[in-house]
Amino acid sequence: MRISRRTFAAAAVAVVLVPLSACGSGGDDGGSADASGKVEGNITFQTWNLRANFKDYFEGLVADFEKKYPGTDVKWVDQPAEGYADKISADAAGGTLPDVVNVSPDLVAPLAKAGLALDLDKAAPQYRKEYLEGAWASHEIPGMTGTYAFPWYLNTGPLFYNKSLFEKAGLDPDQPPKTYDEVFSAALQIAQKTDGEVATLANVPTIEDFGRYGVPLMNKEGTGFTFNDAKGVELLTKYKELYDAKALDPQALTATPESSGKKFLTEAVAMNPGSALDLGNFKKQAPHLYNNIGITDQITSTGHVNMYVMGVMVNAQTKQKPAAVAFAHYVTDAAHQMSFAKQVAIFPSTAGSLDDPYFTKEDGTDETRVRVAAAESLKNAVNYTPVLFSEQMKVELRNAVARALQGKESPKEALDNAVKACDRLLQQQG
Repeated sequence: MRISRRTFAAAAVAVVLVPLSACGSGGDDGGSADASGKVEGNITFQTWNLRANFKDYFEGLVADFEKKYPGTDVKWVDQPAEGYADKISADAAGGTLPDVVNVSPDLVAPLAKAGLALDLDKAAPQYRKEYLEGAWASHEIPGMTGTYAFPWYLNTGPLFYNKSLFEKAGLDPDQPPKTYDEVFSAALQIAQKTDGEVATLANVPTIEDFGRYGVPLMNKEGTGFTFNDAKGVELLTKYKELYDAKALDPQALTATPESSGKKFLTEAVAMNPGSALDLGNFKKQAPHLYNNIGITDQITSTGHVNMYVMGVMVNAQTKQKPAAVAFAHYVTDAAHQMSFAKQVAIFPSTAGSLDDPYFTKEDGTDETRVRVAAAESLKNAVNYTPVLFSEQMKVELRNAVARALQGKESPKEALDNAVKACDRLLQQQG
């Protein structure tokens, strides 16, 4: 039960980031962290697949900043989603990393360890109070002190369900599941009543699902993973039961968020996560589904929903530190985050912004209902995916889950092996 990054404006494609430990010593911030001084000079700002849809917005943002700070010149470059992490890695290794860079937390970690991400707790501590606590913390790195990027836009969303499919299975369409046990129970009933024709879920559990279930994912030192504990084994055992009963879509082992979204669209599965952005698609592409759409809260055992977060990092080795920090803050301040959020279905990470009427007032439409509910849940949301959990580690976990679901290993064996593999990869990060 997860939201795809397609709900982000960046539509980010995650790629393995090669180790950068050779680029610098971990914890070194490239010299003085002092970002005070006159805001002037030439800087480069790099975004992640945003030019196609938001060219006017960013050109206006740059022009306004240059007007506010005469003597500055911001060059905006935008990289495609495909290969973005590789591009950052190559630039970091070659000493050509831009001054200000659009990143996600997992991309920040190796850059921070290599001394290439500016520690904002040292360089710009005055700004911390402007952001939601959970959003600011999302760019902290276990085992290191400091925060290594300004939080930018956030996303989360509800769980959609098909009322018609629920009703056909003898479930109350107006009483959707609120807990994991209720989801699993409903899924088994739907599979039984349809002779396995209709699955309820279309995705295998990911690291964020283990987090939402209440599984401890890492030790506090950030030196090892712990998602193979009893609660982790319990969750995977439940998914194995669903898989055997065809309550979990048989193609879940190879599904992408996009393909599972398509399954929900064609009414082949009964539940799927999403965002306000999806409602417009349902209305256009699947009117029957839209007329039967149910909307319920994201399922969590912790009381905290999962949030996805994007950030804006300052290159610790920039020659124009005052200008780079000022611009990164400008991009992510409350006024600019609010204006960006009104152009696309994302949410600001700045404190107080989610209390704006835009995020609190419903007008009777499903779109505003989803927006208001998501905004409220974001106030104490957390980013469950550990910043040190690399793309290779995600593959290891996915493969382990597949082995368990197919009966090749027990859930305990599969998670033990995944933790061993992820710990090995963690040691290699240095």
